[in-house]
This record gives sequence, structure tokens and C-alpha cells, in this order.
Amino acid sequence: MKKAVVLVLDGAGIGEMPDAGDYGDCGSDTIGNTAAAVGGLNLPVLQSMGLGNIHPVTGVDPVATPIASWGKMSELSMGKDSTTGHWEMMGLVSPVAMPVFPEGFPSSFVAAFSNACGHTILGNEVASGTEIIQRLGEEQIRTQGLIVYTSADSVFQIAAHESVVPVDELYRCCRIAREMLVPPDLGVSRVIARPFTGSSPGKYARTSRRKDFSVPPPRTTLLDRLAEEKIPVTGVGKIDDLFNHRNITTAHTANNTEGMKLVIEKVRSSSGGFIFANFCDFDSKWGHRNNFRGFAGGLEAVDNWMPLLMQSLDGGDLLIVTADHGNDPTTPSTDHSREYVPLLVYTPECSGSALGVRSTFSDIACTLLDFFQISGNFPGSSFLKEVLCDDE
Repeated sequence: MKKAVVLVLDGAGIGEMPDAGDYGDCGSDTIGNTAAAVGGLNLPVLQSMGLGNIHPVTGVDPVATPIASWGKMSELSMGKDSTTGHWEMMGLVSPVAMPVFPEGFPSSFVAAFSNACGHTILGNEVASGTEIIQRLGEEQIRTQGLIVYTSADSVFQIAAHESVVPVDELYRCCRIAREMLVPPDLGVSRVIARPFTGSSPGKYARTSRRKDFSVPPPRTTLLDRLAEEKIPVTGVGKIDDLFNHRNITTAHTANNTEGMKLVIEKVRSSSGGFIFANFCDFDSKWGHRNNFRGFAGGLEAVDNWMPLLMQSLDGGDLLIVTADHGNDPTTPSTDHSREYVPLLVYTPECSGSALGVRSTFSDIACTLLDFFQISGNFPGSSFLKEVLCDDE
């Protein structure tokens, strides 16, 4: 069985979509603005794949004959959330954006959640996760309560110091919140556990034991179809959380470095199937913190690693590099941005071709249906014939 690898550079958008103004994201261009802010990116492998052919990127010029096929994808779903973006890649388009709570969550819900989990609730506001634990951390430790906060994204985040609320207890509370936050009115995309450690304000730091509890996909995804056909599916990073652990074997990672190592291990040990990986540092460590230098360094680290991944593929395998939304670290906003996402498709020994502007992320699902030669009915269209060698 052949292997397909989809690598998601979380938040690495490539220019505002036509409706970006509706989301407050005019001018967002995550990769392009990051490149300009650092005086140019050094991405020789991604450049050779056609990244500069998609969109102007300082330091990454277009090439005459890319080794991969290149294009960009529009998000057909409403919203700009990680869950929405990943679901659409797997064939599930969301016609209604998941709810956000710019004024915090309803007091009646917060009271009910406090009663259900047995902890007092602090915060309940829109806040930066790194800032709110410094401000409310001492009170959280003293009361053994939970810090609840949200952002411009559809999330219900719960932070607690590991010394007073053990991580398993924090996860239990998150599961309770997930069961209570039901669609449509309160159906947030993700409940996120945010454990932290540290001795005093200014020294509190979030740990790697974050865990996401996603709303279940309401309809069939490509992962479900692959499971029905007994085709192995492996998630690297937070992929399993985004699909509520449905029909996916998990391989969690704490950072991009671990993710890169695991992707190579899974590709080399796999006899076939689908490997779906998310590199979350672009979003969580750099995009949300407006750290454009970190974002640039992360792109260059992935570029340095890409030859190892390509060399690990066999003839007939398929590699897709893309993103799930934007998260421009150069704009005043610290939240996701409504952007096109890059589409780079590599098949060993095949030359590249222009894939244009795809109308939906779901074109990936349609392509993988064709690649694995299984039936399915997802929005969009397959680009498999455009990326394969003439003799395949």
C-alpha cells in the first residue's frame, strides 16, 4: 500500500482571502509578512517546491521548474479555527462558524460548570493565556480553583497549577465542560486544558501537557472512510484531539522538533496508509505571541528537515504541505487570520504543475480518495491526476 503524508504548518497562511475584512483580517499575510519583517526567508527546499510561485515571499523567488506542484486553497467553511480547517481538509465543510464569546461565557453556564466540576472559577474573560496565569496564578493556587478564559477563537480554555490541580483532574474538568458546551449556542470548537507550573507571578509557565477536547465531527470525514476500508491512519501532533479521537491512531508531540522526528519514524516504519501531522509551534508559540522571528526560524527549521522527509518516501508516495488558517505574527492581532493556505504537493520522481486557487480545503480529501482508490462523496475536486507522473 502506498503512503500519503499531509503536513500542516499550523497557522502558516499565505495572504488574505477576499472575505478577510469580515473577520477583521485585512492585510494579513502570515508567510509573506513574516518574510518581509525579517528581511527575507532562507527556504531553499520549499522554494524548489514552488512556494515562491504561489505568492510573493521575500527571499523566496519563483522557480522555473518546481519539483512539486503548487497552488493555494480557499476555505469554504465559515470561520478560521484549527478544528474547522482540519475538518475541511478531511471533507467536512462547516457552513456556520463555531461560536465565540468576546464578553466571556454566560454567568449561568459558568455557575453550572463550577457546580459540576467542584471548583471555583476565576477569570471568564478574553485574555492571553501567558498573561492571565501571571495575573491570576496566585489566586488560583490559593483557592484551588480554575482559570477560565477564551480568545477571538472558538475555545474554552482552563488553566490550573499542576501542584494544586493535578493534570488528570484538570482533564476531568475539561471533559465535563466538553459535555456541557453543546451546539449550537455553546458548541465551542475546543475545550483546552492549560496546566502550568512555577513558583510566583512572572515565573509561571505553561507545560507541554496541554490537551484539546474537540467537538465531535458531525458528519463523515475522510478518516472515517479510511477506517471503513481498513487503511491505517496515524496522527502526529494534535490531530487526534481535533477529530475527537475518532478513527485515528495517535502520536502526540510537545513541539515541532518532536513532530519532525515522529513523522520520519512513522513514514519509515509504515507499510502504507495515511499520516496526518500538525506542527503547532507556528500557531501556539509564535503566531499567537506575535513572534515573527520565531515563526521565521520555525519555517527555516522545517525547510532544513524537508530533504530527510523526501528521502524517506518511496516511489508512488504522496506528500502534501499546507496550513489550516493564518496567524500573522506581524499584525496587532494575536489571533487566527482568514487567509488562503499554501498547497505544495510532492511525488518522488514527478515534476510539478500549477494547481491554481482551489475552492476548498476539501480538495485534499477528494485527492486522497483517488489516491487510495476508495469511494466517497466530499465537496471539491481531486488534483491527483495533475500531480502524478504521466506513466502512473
